[in-house]
Amino acid sequence: MTTTATPSASPITPRFVIATTAATIAFTLGVMALALVIAGPRQSSESQPHWAVVIHLATVLPAFFLGIVVMTMKKGTPLHRMLGRIWGVLMMVTAIDSFWLQGLFGGIGPIHIFSVMTLISIPRGIIAIRRGNMKVHERAMTGPFIGLCVAGAFSLIPGRIMGNVLLTLF
Repeated sequence: MTTTATPSASPITPRFVIATTAATIAFTLGVMALALVIAGPRQSSESQPHWAVVIHLATVLPAFFLGIVVMTMKKGTPLHRMLGRIWGVLMMVTAIDSFWLQGLFGGIGPIHIFSVMTLISIPRGIIAIRRGNMKVHERAMTGPFIGLCVAGAFSLIPGRIMGNVLLTLF
């Protein structure tokens, strides 16, 4: 008779969900305060809060490159778990921060659907892996990465902040 090792999964309690949510919000507010101190209270040229643009770029760019590493490395290792946690925090902060940035049509726009999906998918992936469900975890984490790539491509459209930056560089 052979036995299979099952991952030890701690139960997801309401206390864990509340603590994780509170920690994410507190971390995001801390990053926002730090960005406001660094960037100053001025508005960007696109009438978006300058601090929000600073936070967004400071979290989305490392999340993109770290996401490539995490998605391609051996799964389940301590390094994968550590880098995955960092990536998840970066993605959650990016998603929350995006609501201060204007969509293609001004204000909250269709591109913010990626933010909502990220805010749902990352916790779903964490819960799945704690329960030992690797397939759901993989899908839940791959979705936000694909959303990051798609949203990033849309950000390069001329007339948007990053698109304008690219036009001035070339």
